[in-house]
Amino acid sequence: MTEPTACFHCGEPVPAGASYLIVYQGCNQPACCLGCQAVAQTIIDSGNADYYRLRTDLPKTAEAALEELKNLKLYDLPEVQNSFVKSEGADGQTREANLILEGIVCAACVWLNERHLHQLPGVLAADINFSTHRARVRWDDSRIHLSDILKSIQDIGYLAYPFDAGRQEELFRKERNTSIRRLAIAGLGMMQVMMYAVPLYLAGEGAMTDDIQALMRFASLMLTTPVVFYSAWPFFQGAWRDLKLKRAGMDVPVALGVGAAYVASIYGTFTGSAEVYFDAVTMFVFFLLTGRFLEMSARKRSAEAAESLIKLIPAAAMRLPGYPATREEEMVAAVKLMVGDHVLIGPGASFPADGSVVEGASSVDESLLTGESLPVSKHAASLVIGGTINLESPLVVRVEKVGADTVLSGIVRLLDRALAEKPRLAKIADRVAAWFVFALLLVAASVAGIWYVVDASRAFWITVSVLVVSCPCALALATPAALTAALGRLTRLGLLSTRGHALETLAHATDFVFDKTGTLTTGKFSLLDMEVLRTDRMHVLALAHALEQGATHPLAAGLREAAGVSSGLPTSLPALAADNLSYIPGRGVTGQIEAKTYRLGAPEFLGDTPAQGRFQVGASLVGLADDAGVLAWFALGDTPRAQAHQLIDDLKNLGVRLHLYSGDRAENVRALARELGIDDAQGGMLPQDKLAAVRALQQAGAIVAMTGDGVNDAPVLAQAQVSIAVDQGAEAAQAAADMVLLSSEIGRLADGVRLARKAQAVIKQNLAWSVFYNALAIPAAAMGYVTPWMAGIGMSLSSLLVVLNAMRLSRISKNE
Repeated sequence: MTEPTACFHCGEPVPAGASYLIVYQGCNQPACCLGCQAVAQTIIDSGNADYYRLRTDLPKTAEAALEELKNLKLYDLPEVQNSFVKSEGADGQTREANLILEGIVCAACVWLNERHLHQLPGVLAADINFSTHRARVRWDDSRIHLSDILKSIQDIGYLAYPFDAGRQEELFRKERNTSIRRLAIAGLGMMQVMMYAVPLYLAGEGAMTDDIQALMRFASLMLTTPVVFYSAWPFFQGAWRDLKLKRAGMDVPVALGVGAAYVASIYGTFTGSAEVYFDAVTMFVFFLLTGRFLEMSARKRSAEAAESLIKLIPAAAMRLPGYPATREEEMVAAVKLMVGDHVLIGPGASFPADGSVVEGASSVDESLLTGESLPVSKHAASLVIGGTINLESPLVVRVEKVGADTVLSGIVRLLDRALAEKPRLAKIADRVAAWFVFALLLVAASVAGIWYVVDASRAFWITVSVLVVSCPCALALATPAALTAALGRLTRLGLLSTRGHALETLAHATDFVFDKTGTLTTGKFSLLDMEVLRTDRMHVLALAHALEQGATHPLAAGLREAAGVSSGLPTSLPALAADNLSYIPGRGVTGQIEAKTYRLGAPEFLGDTPAQGRFQVGASLVGLADDAGVLAWFALGDTPRAQAHQLIDDLKNLGVRLHLYSGDRAENVRALARELGIDDAQGGMLPQDKLAAVRALQQAGAIVAMTGDGVNDAPVLAQAQVSIAVDQGAEAAQAAADMVLLSSEIGRLADGVRLARKAQAVIKQNLAWSVFYNALAIPAAAMGYVTPWMAGIGMSLSSLLVVLNAMRLSRISKNE
């Protein structure tokens, strides 16, 4: 009876009488159903026929895809997209989403999906992480909808759905359980094979009859076969995939070593030759799988920073649908919350979204998200961040941001980007590791030839040892393992790296440049004194309030506070509105109020100064003027941050040169510099002046780390080799920065420098160990001093040592 023909696309048997043909490379190929025919023809006609040449496994059936994605249009609804889609651009048409892909089984699947998505009109970017099966897709919603993208993925035989941390955790559990099963089979096989191998080794000449020896070899063969074809199968899959892509990956020497030893042992079993290697094969597979399992677990723990952030948002929330008219409560899923909803947050509960407090007073623990060590007081009008924890009293919160627009989602996106970008050392290590395998294969071939001439009986197992003992994995893991652990630790400290190069550059920074207001000082200005030259106090405050409406500079906030804006405009203060506002960064603002032009800003902007000695030294001066001259002077002041003195001392101890560049008055800047102990202090600087100063430092050979918080800091942040935006800073500053300090504890910057330097030391240790190990182990194996099973242990332990050394960064203390 003939075997039924397999479907060219899915591999299922083709029913008798079915006639669904797929045209592939000029030939007709059979399909089992109309669905597989349509899917396959879509792949081929879109120019992606190489998929069928490159794939190493079969996809899910078309019917499964159709059943899973029958309601795709739901994903186009705004209320559905709120929970996982980020809108960008002025018109909000540029969108980005994280998706999980099911059916990804090899690198060819990733290649096919990325290429297919890039061919869709309106798709701006598509990147797929093979290890997590996560895809980040950006598209223009005016040209293509999300449902169309999901449908196009379905058309080539895969499933896509919005990223869900719980679902990804389930995929990891499945991968872990599969690894444990493979490891268990290999371990049992190894122990049983060794029971048969030991008597063969210990038996003297003629102590064991040929039939007993053959029986033990056949028993070893039966026990080794499932180890090779089940436990070691991923190595063969990976090697076959690499060879199809015409590259030598790290699985190639492993598969060659295991496969060659297994085949040679089968030959020896049936011919009765002197050598079989079943014990070495099973031991090698077991130790290699053990090392990779421990390595996988270690990498998972090192990468938990982003995953733990995602899990901070609670699954459900207590909504108050009738608030403030009624206090009726209803429990809803957090993903169903919308902007404007009111939620009740009890003590010990997490905030389900970003919002503002409308009722109650409490303290909030933000340590898991920002690294802020002390609870933060919250009251009416205070902003709260989704994922933080309410500690003391119930709060009623109005939801302001949900889904992809929340602070937490933004942090996760930035962290994902930093993890995805490879720094210089990682790229170098990857290139070396790629050539390493080719060089190893040449060395193994040379060793085999030499030993075949010297002692042919030892040539085979020595060649296997050379293939097995080498460890390109340790070389490739040296940098990413350390970076993943260090970035996770930095995030827990409240210092978020948004670029892949930031950690490496921070470690080599020679000069730190600080802005003054809002960086080394709190940025919370209060009105210390004022001098009214014309009109009256209430009128000039009302004018100042109108001109500073919408301004983000801390001085503007101080003036609004002085005008009573924080508690609502007093009835005694005239309500004025300004038109034609024009902001001059670092100088001030002009605008028209009741058809009259006013200027508000620094003395230099107004072309006048207050009387000598009128205001205390260190106060920031702001003047208000009309066409006739100055109306009033305002003296505002803030204080250094609590950790500013310790930060400066720590950075000095680390050998970093310090600079203070500010747009504030020169005497104010010098006063703060003297207080903190900074030698180079310059005030009255425009953004272009700061830019020129940083360029001058760079031309002198400095590696500059710039720290700032304002809109006017964005150009100089972009110019510095590594830049850090502080908490509550302007969005433009955070967008230009390589790192963002999430908490108000500025002392974390010194911790960041220490950790960055420690990470570079760990990377160098890992690379040095990888080079030393291979330089020692490969010659030793080539000279016959290392058996195959010893080689397996050495290779596994080498990779594991690199990962464990990197994990020390997750627990580094301040004094290390």
